[in-house]
Amino acid sequence: MNGLELQGLLPQILLALGATAVLMFGAWYPSHRWILVGVGISVAAALCAALITPAVPEVAHLYSTGSYARFFVVVWAILGALTLLLSLRYTEIHDLPGSEYTSLVLFAICGMGLLSSASSLLGLFLGLEAFTLVLYILIAFKREDPRGAEAGLKYLVMGAVATAFMAFGIALIYAASGSFHLPEVFAGLQQQAGGMRALGLVGWAMMLVAIGFKVSLAPFHLWTPDVYQGAPAPVTGLLATGSKGAVFAALIPLFAALGPLKADLNLILWVLAALSMLAGTLAALPQRNLKRMLAYSSVVHMGYLMIGLLVGDAAAQRALVFYIIAYTIATLGAFGVLTSFSRVDDEPQDYADFRGLGYLHPRRSSVLAACLLSLAGIPPLVGFFAKFGIITAALRGGYPGLAVIAIIAALVSLYYYLAPIIVLFMQERDASELRRGCRQEYIVLALCFAGLLLLGVYPAPLLELLGMILP
Repeated sequence: MNGLELQGLLPQILLALGATAVLMFGAWYPSHRWILVGVGISVAAALCAALITPAVPEVAHLYSTGSYARFFVVVWAILGALTLLLSLRYTEIHDLPGSEYTSLVLFAICGMGLLSSASSLLGLFLGLEAFTLVLYILIAFKREDPRGAEAGLKYLVMGAVATAFMAFGIALIYAASGSFHLPEVFAGLQQQAGGMRALGLVGWAMMLVAIGFKVSLAPFHLWTPDVYQGAPAPVTGLLATGSKGAVFAALIPLFAALGPLKADLNLILWVLAALSMLAGTLAALPQRNLKRMLAYSSVVHMGYLMIGLLVGDAAAQRALVFYIIAYTIATLGAFGVLTSFSRVDDEPQDYADFRGLGYLHPRRSSVLAACLLSLAGIPPLVGFFAKFGIITAALRGGYPGLAVIAIIAALVSLYYYLAPIIVLFMQERDASELRRGCRQEYIVLALCFAGLLLLGVYPAPLLELLGMILP
């Protein structure tokens, strides 16, 4: 790897070196203020990705340095900065080591950036495992919490299974195509009579199983509610947004490289999308725990994203990336509110914990309500346009059945998204029962709220940008 290629990976190198430095110096000077240093490193990485144009289009035939890859590096770096800001007070009241926590979040963001930039199957595998290994630790970071340890163990077991499927699937695709690099993979998998080689088809099926585990697609989603419930709230926000969004960001160029061969996988994608929307909706309905409800609702959202992947044209890809951004903002905001309400002994999760909070903490309750309404697809919030774009793509792509299922899932979701909002604005309660927020948390929540509204009423600039950078 020469100097020009190193420049192409400058944001990820900055994140990795910054994480290492924070980890080393934090051992001598332990402080929660390292989290603010981590925020600065994330912002610097985002600026590098946004402002510096690499001289080479690809690094070592593993990672792209194009506009699409750098766009997602910026997104995940900003997400990392906001997650760390949310975590400053949280790590203090729960007495979590600040430097180790900061270092792990920076490593996770670095892995997400690598995954979104992958231009080969090997790069995809390395990026995926880079942040998954970090999340194993972050989920169980509260060592004294038995629910965190259980969640970490479940995520570890499911992650190991997914890794095995992913590695075996990539090996089969390599055996069929003779290459890890995406353009050569397409050429190598194609038979003379058209269609995909059988060995390659088995490989892709195994990769889809692994992806199903990683992003909580039904029927591979069963670990999700327990892990969401047991992980620390800011870590759950990172897990629910960046880890899943980065996988889909990597899948867009992956399926684009397949070209017409993707038709062999369409039936599997259709089933995964429909099953995720139906199973997630039915499972979310009876929930009375906000984290578990958001876990099952994430399964539904992953089904929506699969529709964009299934249709696969330029408009569908743009709708898919727009949906990732909208889902990331709303979900981060929802878990940000949970983080701000968390107490020394526990986090409020059951609906009973939120009764009447709308009167006592109207600003944070309003942000939580806006996030849930955006996830439900209520205009003028950004979630409405995101769902509209995906459903339109389904109809235009010739999948009316999926469009109908998506509309039904959106309508039914109103019930489980409105239920906690109604509880929030019921009778008043004692103001001392939940924690007051801090300035850093308010900043993050205000940015999420502004993003929901701004992209909801004026999505054109983002859509135009996506039209220019998509592969």
